[in-house]
Amino acid sequence: MSEPVIQEHGLGDYQILVQLPGIDDPERVKDIIKSTAMLELKQVLGGPFRSEQEALAANSGLLPPNAMILKGKPENPGDPDVFWLVTRSSAVTGNDLRDAQPGTGQNNLPIVNFYLTGDGGRRFHAFTAAHINEKMAVVLDNRVQTAPEIHSAIDDQGYIEGQFTEERAKDLAMVLRSGALPAGIRYLEERTVGPSLGADSIRAGVRAAIIGMAAVMIFMLVYYRGAGINADLALVLNLLILLGFLGFSQATLTLPGIAGVILTIGMGVDSNVLIFERIREELRAGRTSAAAVEQGFARAWVTIVDTHVTTVVSAAILFVFGSGPVKGFAITLIFGLLANLFTAVFVSRVIFDWILTKKDRGEALSI
Repeated sequence: MSEPVIQEHGLGDYQILVQLPGIDDPERVKDIIKSTAMLELKQVLGGPFRSEQEALAANSGLLPPNAMILKGKPENPGDPDVFWLVTRSSAVTGNDLRDAQPGTGQNNLPIVNFYLTGDGGRRFHAFTAAHINEKMAVVLDNRVQTAPEIHSAIDDQGYIEGQFTEERAKDLAMVLRSGALPAGIRYLEERTVGPSLGADSIRAGVRAAIIGMAAVMIFMLVYYRGAGINADLALVLNLLILLGFLGFSQATLTLPGIAGVILTIGMGVDSNVLIFERIREELRAGRTSAAAVEQGFARAWVTIVDTHVTTVVSAAILFVFGSGPVKGFAITLIFGLLANLFTAVFVSRVIFDWILTKKDRGEALSI
């Protein structure tokens, strides 16, 4: 969740600005953007050959109709490249891809699994069924990655292997999924924002969140007395759960994310206020402390769920249709609200029940 920002830039019609917070290898990003990743599956007519001349000599010095020579990777690392004679036409191309994901093949080596569309799958099945016991070239950017033998008809999925590293397999799968950029790229300017500037912004945001949370906790203690401790514990636990999720997902902490954290704190306080005010109403009606707590949570539960569901739906819409910082804000808000449902209702109720077990029968509840 690095929250990239892509937008129009400058006076020209063909200039874009790309901002990638949390990226420590800009050269890798530029290679991915410039990569075409054109996938083609072709019939092998001959090979492997040690040179183009050898490939031509095997065909009396002339290429057959609808044939071409492509360079391919050697079987063993360190060996010279080989050459393959393949058809010019392709059984399927990258336009027929439905999805691509990194995976692990034989000997635990990284591969890229690909999945074809319905039409591409039908054509691939017909092609492989007609060429059983023949070789098929997996061509990527006009270079043969591998040339496996077809043992049976294949429907709509296969894999690419080519002595990839794990990082290269992930990058290739991502480019295959997104498709090639239909234009050349020329970099006009490149800037790297130092960690000190980002740290200053984050530090200011964190400081604002801490001050706001401290003010809210003090208010809850003053206004709700002993029950305010309950609310403060629930708020702290809510924040810990949210930060734990951000750490687990290795999210990049940005200012929109901090805004989502602050809004989550406000929603958490709102939930506690709803519950506590319901409990106060029951106490004023003459109910015992245990009955007031029971009715307070029961009556506030519907309202809390209603407010959280509507906010989560709104955040989900922001995540689906938004981009960059908007998505980061939406993700933080969604998980913060889910954590708040747990802390404000379940955890707070457990604390109240524990407090009631320590009180004598008929003793007043501090709220």
